[in-house]
Amino acid sequence: MELRSHLSRVRGLGASHEGTHHFWVQRISGIALVPLVIWFVLSVSSVIGADLATFKAWVGTHYNPVLLILLIATMFHHAFLGLQVIIEDYVHGEAAKLTTLILVKFAVYLIGACAVFAVIRLTFGS
Repeated sequence: MELRSHLSRVRGLGASHEGTHHFWVQRISGIALVPLVIWFVLSVSSVIGADLATFKAWVGTHYNPVLLILLIATMFHHAFLGLQVIIEDYVHGEAAKLTTLILVKFAVYLIGACAVFAVIRLTFGS
């Protein structure tokens, strides 16, 4: 027999004790993506149809590499958070869930690192 009330048993952050943190990080990363995507669309529209040298010059000028890397990091982090929720909700079986989460996290970090490497390579030439 439990002497605690129903409300006292459900207070907190849920079974994993991190649900609220996950919720807020996903919302904040979504909000951060709004100005980054607007900047990206407006900036890239000026180099549509340009040759590689012009595009490299655009990537390497002013604050563009920093904003591109911020966009990539925020976008992939936000994507992983969303995929994590989907996997946790719809994949049944702990082994399958854990394996899928590990594979998705590995893929997100690998593709994100490749994208950041591409920006760095375009910025500093090769």
